[in-house]
Amino acid sequence: MAATALTNMAMAQQTNDKVAYLFTYFTGNAPEQEQICYALSDDGYNYTPLNQGFPVIASDTIAFTQCVRDPHILRGEDGKTFYMVVTDMRSAHGWSSNRGMVLMKSTDLVNWTHSVVNFPTKYPKKWGNVIRVWAPETIYDKRAGRYMVFYSLRTNDPESYDRIYYSYVNDDFTDLIGEPQFLFDNGAATIDGDIVWNPADQLYHLFYKSESGRGIFQATAKTLTAPEGTKAGSQWTKIEGHVDQTKESVEGVGVCQSIDGKSWIVMYDCYGNGHYQFCRSADLKSFEVVANTATRGKFTPRHGTIIPITQDEKDRLLKAFPNHLNPILPDYHADPEILYSNKTKKYYIYSTTDGHPGWGGWTFNVFSSPDLKTWTDEGMVLDVKSDQVAWAKGNAWAPAAIEVKQKDGSYKYYLYFSADAGKRKEIGVAVSDSPTGPFVDAGAPIISDSPVGSGQQIDVDVFIDPKSKKPYIYWGNGYMAGAQLNADMVSVNKETIRVMTPEGGTKQTWQYREAPYVFYRKGTYYFLWSVDDTGSPNYHVCYGTSKSPLGPITVADNPTILKQVPELGIYGTAHNSVLQIPGKDEWYIVYHRINKHFLHPDKGPGIHREVCIDRMTFDKKGNIIPVTPTLDGPQ
Repeated sequence: MAATALTNMAMAQQTNDKVAYLFTYFTGNAPEQEQICYALSDDGYNYTPLNQGFPVIASDTIAFTQCVRDPHILRGEDGKTFYMVVTDMRSAHGWSSNRGMVLMKSTDLVNWTHSVVNFPTKYPKKWGNVIRVWAPETIYDKRAGRYMVFYSLRTNDPESYDRIYYSYVNDDFTDLIGEPQFLFDNGAATIDGDIVWNPADQLYHLFYKSESGRGIFQATAKTLTAPEGTKAGSQWTKIEGHVDQTKESVEGVGVCQSIDGKSWIVMYDCYGNGHYQFCRSADLKSFEVVANTATRGKFTPRHGTIIPITQDEKDRLLKAFPNHLNPILPDYHADPEILYSNKTKKYYIYSTTDGHPGWGGWTFNVFSSPDLKTWTDEGMVLDVKSDQVAWAKGNAWAPAAIEVKQKDGSYKYYLYFSADAGKRKEIGVAVSDSPTGPFVDAGAPIISDSPVGSGQQIDVDVFIDPKSKKPYIYWGNGYMAGAQLNADMVSVNKETIRVMTPEGGTKQTWQYREAPYVFYRKGTYYFLWSVDDTGSPNYHVCYGTSKSPLGPITVADNPTILKQVPELGIYGTAHNSVLQIPGKDEWYIVYHRINKHFLHPDKGPGIHREVCIDRMTFDKKGNIIPVTPTLDGPQ
C-alpha cells in the first residue's frame, strides 16, 4: 500500500508543477544521426529542437558501437533524478547487429553518467548469440521496489523472434540484475514496447509494435510481472484494435500523461513517410490525431519519448543547449549573397545549397526578410541540373545577385553563378523580373576561361559603380579577375578583363584564395576576399582598397577582418557579402561558417556550412574594424 501511495504521489509531482515537455530522440540511420537530441514543447504536440537540432550527447562517448537509437527518458520516483536507456547500435552494420544497451543517469538533464551492458559478455551462455537488443525502456516496479528495464531480445537461433524481456537494475543504475526474464510477445515479432501506469483504471498499459498485423497495439495488466506460480507473460490482456490512427508504417510508440493530467499524449514514428504523428487520448481506449510533425532539415525526429518538465528544468536546458539567432537560415547554406530590393523593400539572401558530398548541390533558393531577423524561404529560383540551364551539369556554387532599375521604372534581377559545365567550372547568368524568380538562364556561360591559364571560374561578384553607373563583374579561385559588364548585364566586355590579385603577403596572412566581394563607401572601393581553403582552420576574410573598380588594390595595414573563434564553437568564417542599410552608414557582413558538429574528417568538413550575419563598422580613417563573429547576431 505504501509503495502504491508513493508511486501515485510521484505521478502527481510529475504533472502539477510542469510547464513544458522534453522530447528525446535520434534523427536518422547515418552514424552522425544516431545520436541523442532534445526538443521542447509547451503543448506536447509541437516541438522546437534544442542545440539547433544537433546532438546534446555524443554517441561515441557513451556507446560500444559509437551510435545509439531509441532514447527513452524517465523521471525517477524522487522527482529529481532522470534515467535514460538507449539502444547501443550502429545501423550501418545491419539490423541484426546490436548486442546491448546504454544505461544513463542524470540529476539535471544536461550532465549524464553512463554504462554499457553488452549481452554476449554479460550472458555468454544463454545470450552469447544475441543479434538484437532493441528499444530499452525503464519503469518503476512498485511491487518489487526497483526500476525495471524492458527491451526486445532476439538471438540467431532459427526459431527465435523478437520478444519483450525485462531485467531489474542495480541501485546505481549501472548494470542489470540477473538473467533476462520473459515479459510479453504477440505471437510474432514484438518490438518497441512502452509501458505506462494509468491511475484511472489502476492498470499498466503496454503499447507495442507487432510485425504480425502491422501497427501499434496494446495490452493491460494489474502487475508488471506475472504473479508467482503463473506463466510468464500471462498477466497481460490484449486489447483489440489499432492504437495508431494511420495506414502508414509505424514504430517507436511513446505515451505520456499530459501536464494537466486530463489526457494522454500518444506518439509514434511514421518512419516510411518521414513524419511523427501525435494523438490525444482521454482514456487510453480511443485516440484522436492532433498533429503531424514533418521531419526535415535539422529536425528529423525518430523513435523517441517525452516527459513533462518544470520551468527551472526548461530554463536550464535552454541555457545549456541554446538556439541562437545566428545562423539565420535553416539547414545548410554557404556563400551567401545579400540584396536589398528597392522594388519590394525587402532583403534577400541567395546561397549555395550545402550539405552535399563534394559540394554537389545543384539548386539555388532565395530567402526574404523585412527586417534582417525573420527569414522566409521563397523557394528554389534555379536548378542547374535541369533544362533550365542547358550548359550545366550540377555543382551550383556561390551566386551573386543585383537589382537594376530600367528606363521605364521597372526592375530586373540578375543572378550570376558558377556551375559544372562538364570538364570545368564556368560562370553563367539568369534573369528575372522579380527577386524571387523565376530566373531564366541566358543560354550559355558568360565566363569560361581563366585569364591566368589556371584556377577555377567560380565565386562571382557583381557591382555597379555608384560614380560611373557602370556594372562590373569579379571572379576567380587562386586568382582575382575583374571586368566591365556590357550594358545588357549578360555579357562581358572582354577588353576590360584585368587580373587583380593583390600582390605580396603570405598564405597565412592575406594571400588571396577566392570569393571576391566589392563595395563602395565614401570615395573608396573596398575589396574583400577569403584566404586559404574552406575547410581550413586558417580560412578567414581579408580586405584591401582602391580608387578604381578595377584596381590596383592596396592591402590594408590590418587586413584580417573576420576569422573563427574556436572557444565559442565558431569555425570556418569566410566567403561573405556586405549589406548597407539604404540611406544609412550602417553596414553588415553576411558570411558562412562550418557547423561545429562537422569538423571531423569523417564528417565532410566544409560541406556543412551555415549562414550568419554580424555588424561591420569602420574607424574614422575608413579602415574596417575587425568583426567579432557572434552566436546571437546583431541586435
